[in-house]
Amino acid sequence: MTTDPRPRTTRHGAGGPWPAVRRLTVLYDANCRLCRTARRWLESRPQLVPLEFVPAGSDAARERFPGLDHRATLRDLTVVADNGAVYAGDAGWLACLWALEGYRESAAMLASPAMLPIARRVIATAAAIRVRDRARYGYADAEDDTAWDNDAGCGDGACAVPLSYPTGG
Repeated sequence: MTTDPRPRTTRHGAGGPWPAVRRLTVLYDANCRLCRTARRWLESRPQLVPLEFVPAGSDAARERFPGLDHRATLRDLTVVADNGAVYAGDAGWLACLWALEGYRESAAMLASPAMLPIARRVIATAAAIRVRDRARYGYADAEDDTAWDNDAGCGDGACAVPLSYPTGG
């Protein structure tokens, strides 16, 4: 019997037309505090499928994915699988969760017909906070994450929500 030398992979949607997913590229808004915090949280978790983060709308994103609507990638988190599949908005967030060790069942549950409307509301709420933060404080530089940075409170996987928003400076 011959063994397959390729790394063990999983499929997103068993039996689908897509080949196995071995890597996901996450296009995120690098100028958004909430987005950078989400990126750090995702990076800090063990990954079953490696996540690579590329700033949405950047030259690197445009070069790697010339067929995407890059203005849309700045509005909605967009995830591109190495097999060509593209997941945007709530599907992108669920793809990220699916890629993490210990969160695959949660992703499947949240993607179920019974739970997807709730997941969409939670994701829409996060998007509204992002829009409000941008309108209130403008774009922040990558070093100005002090009020959103909950790394100290996330060691056990239970992150605290900031009790106040950063002051515009």
